[in-house]
Amino acid sequence: MKVGLIGLGRMGRAMAERLEETGAELLVWNRSADKAGGLAAEVAESPAAVAAGRDVVLSIMANDAALEAVYFGTGGLCSAPLGGTTIVEMTTTAPDTIRRLEAAVREAGGRLVECPVGGTIAPARAGKLLGLAGGEADDLERVMPVMQQLVRRIEHVGPVGAGAAMKLSINLPLMVYWAALGEALGLAIGSGIDPELALDILADSSGAIGAAKMRVPPILEMLRTGEPGGVNFALEVALKDMGLMEEACAATGRPGTVIAATRAKAAAAAREGFGPLDASMVGLCGLVDPNRKETK
Repeated sequence: MKVGLIGLGRMGRAMAERLEETGAELLVWNRSADKAGGLAAEVAESPAAVAAGRDVVLSIMANDAALEAVYFGTGGLCSAPLGGTTIVEMTTTAPDTIRRLEAAVREAGGRLVECPVGGTIAPARAGKLLGLAGGEADDLERVMPVMQQLVRRIEHVGPVGAGAAMKLSINLPLMVYWAALGEALGLAIGSGIDPELALDILADSSGAIGAAKMRVPPILEMLRTGEPGGVNFALEVALKDMGLMEEACAATGRPGTVIAATRAKAAAAAREGFGPLDASMVGLCGLVDPNRKETK
């Protein structure tokens, strides 16, 4: 199985390792070529070179600026004919953005399926992501042998743009939860309850989400020592996504008041130094100073 992969950030790297493990012959591109170190993959000179060498190309970028460069910059995907190439765009972006990219790819002679995913680095490495596909059924069928190596479940949610909307929809309550968890923890600590006991009860309660127990140890360590542990999904990236959520709510005429309040709280936490930390730490702003590493 010959696959192209553009973007070797945290998620892209995990997916590359997973695909190589399943026997894929990868042709990759990343702005910093050294990110391919340790992979068996061949490194291409440009995104266009990846598309020229593979019929199926996966792309996963950090933000819209990176997407613009990959598609429309020098050596970008749309800088050369794309006949016979199907691109699977996995970046979290706005529905309007992915529709614009699909139109550009189609004009260049290629096909585009969107498939943003639910899950972080560990599920990506294990092939246990949740795929949220948008596009034509025939195009999705064409890339399924590749996608099945990365996902535990893939759903065709509608035309191009629907996958982006669904990805924002699944991330929205997660962002709200981490902010609310911090407030709940602050209430408990302020009432004299031991932080470890409070976290354990909160994670075991009916209000907890599936990811809560996994994040309890690093949250507790942050409370105790100010050490935040590893980052699965940085708050500064989550802030970008929350902005997309607000825009998508506005575009559909639906209220976005809860995510707007959560985004304001997250922005305040980022200003206090939480931006590079995992998004699950957002609620600890005001309880822990990430710069001095001491409990308030």
